[in-house]
Amino acid sequence: MDWQRDAACADAADPDLFFPISLNGPGADQVEEARRVCRRCPVAARCAEWARETHQRAGVWGGVPVEAEAAGG
Repeated sequence: MDWQRDAACADAADPDLFFPISLNGPGADQVEEARRVCRRCPVAARCAEWARETHQRAGVWGGVPVEAEAAGG
């Protein structure tokens, strides 16, 4: 997983940012903040692909909350 070294989140101060307590309500701001980091990430597409391939069940991967990805969105 060499691509992870190039990830914008590798320099994130708090890795918990990418694992919000919910996707809406109190967690919505956290999801949006994580997505802002992902939008500037050079490996965001690979990250989202990895999350799908490994069936991640929580978190924001490549700017996509996994629940949204599971729903096809």
